Amino acid sequence: MIRDLVQSRLTQISFLYFIITILFSACKQEHKEEEPEVYMFSFFQNNGEDGLHLAYSEDGYNWTALNNNESYLTPTVSQDKLMRDPCVIKGADGKFHMVWTVSWQDKGIGYASSEDLINWSEQKFIPVMAHEPEARNCWAPELFYDEASKEYMIYWATTIPGKFAETDSTGDDKYNHRMYYTTTKDFDTFSDTELLYDQGFNVIDVTIQKIDGKYVMFLKDETKFPEPEKNIRIATSNELTGNYSQASEPISVNWVEGPTSIKLPEGWVIYFDKYTNHSMGAIISTDLKNWEDISDKVHFPDGTRHGTVLKVKKSVLDNLKKTSDS
Repeated sequence: MIRDLVQSRLTQISFLYFIITILFSACKQEHKEEEPEVYMFSFFQNNGEDGLHLAYSEDGYNWTALNNNESYLTPTVSQDKLMRDPCVIKGADGKFHMVWTVSWQDKGIGYASSEDLINWSEQKFIPVMAHEPEARNCWAPELFYDEASKEYMIYWATTIPGKFAETDSTGDDKYNHRMYYTTTKDFDTFSDTELLYDQGFNVIDVTIQKIDGKYVMFLKDETKFPEPEKNIRIATSNELTGNYSQASEPISVNWVEGPTSIKLPEGWVIYFDKYTNHSMGAIISTDLKNWEDISDKVHFPDGTRHGTVLKVKKSVLDNLKKTSDS
């Protein structure tokens, strides 16, 4: 009987050891897979002629240029061959997807994808406003991946003269923008272009985040006449593709553009292009209502213009650094 009891105890201990070993291995594997992330910023310089620039940051405040602040990708599409306002996101397929402004006056935008931010697919021209013969432009496109529909939404600003006649005289050179969008699953076929945002004023440079179940739109009021605005405001919706609210009061100073946002440990930060004095700025908030200007605390590479902030695995950064050094 004692022998049987001892054997039973040994069996229990062996089984417990087996379970602990499995749990330890699983925890170790899970910990191993939690690769640290860093912040990445995609941007352009000058007029966007030389293409895509990248910078990184460990804290979201101090940014360092990669590749000696030289371009990673030279633009090839459209007659003007520009790569302004590059927006990069990490897709559900693990790839980086990018859209950009190809021209001041074209009816389409640029698109390319990459596994590592170094080697890019063939650049594609997407004629998102080709159906509007009077459309003057397609500016500052951005991307949002909708997990519910498994689709990407591409959205941008366009002026169609006379379509919103009551504000035709409010912008520079009679530009009177509204926000439009299309959706795609594969960047080969696209839904019909639809109006995304019109609240009766000239608007460009929209970026969208999903925060606490709501879609939060950071936008630039592009009104110049009779009194300049040129500032960042907020609109919200329960739907990604429409029904956004009236814009809030300004949350930034005037004469800024190209907002891009991300959550830091300290709160939500919005970076923007202070284009009249050729520098970058930022504001931060913990509640999306009260904002503090932290422009004196952020430092970007010389020449940084309108771009996009995102998180990437540190291995992506290490590979970028290795390629830049070789």
